Amino acid sequence: MQAYGRAMEKLIERFILISRWIMAPFYIGLVLALAVVLFKFGAELFHFVTHANDSTETDVILGILALIDLTFTGSLVVIVIFSGYENFVSKIDADGHADWPEWMTKVDFSGLKQKLLASIVAISAIALLKAFMSVDKGAMDEKVLYWMVVIHIVFVVSGIILAWTDRIADRGDH
Repeated sequence: MQAYGRAMEKLIERFILISRWIMAPFYIGLVLALAVVLFKFGAELFHFVTHANDSTETDVILGILALIDLTFTGSLVVIVIFSGYENFVSKIDADGHADWPEWMTKVDFSGLKQKLLASIVAISAIALLKAFMSVDKGAMDEKVLYWMVVIHIVFVVSGIILAWTDRIADRGDH
């Protein structure tokens, strides 16, 4: 009876271990989403360049902020793809890739959370800056701007609390 129990336990553990591969299509989907971000970046860059001659200084700054925002979003997706795949599906073999970034195989779940939240705070800050710059044009409602500031502060405070709790957890591990 005990041998049957161990065999059942091994079978269940094997099934659970294999089930992590269910996540792989999610990461493939994120690669496709990254291609969409690239398409949007290209369209935004084309619009920015073709309208540069007729743009005001504020329009140029807003165009650059839009490109930076899309770049941060793409970077965020790359972080999630590599770190998530590495942490939850399978280790990536970096051997033979001379230009392989060091961080890609060294971001643990805690580091992933911090990078994600830092990227979200940066994206939120850019959106807020774009909104502030649009105030002159009358394109931004004060109530919307107020809530954007509140949401940004929530992201910042969440990031601080997350970093603080991770630091406390690290002290407990040592």
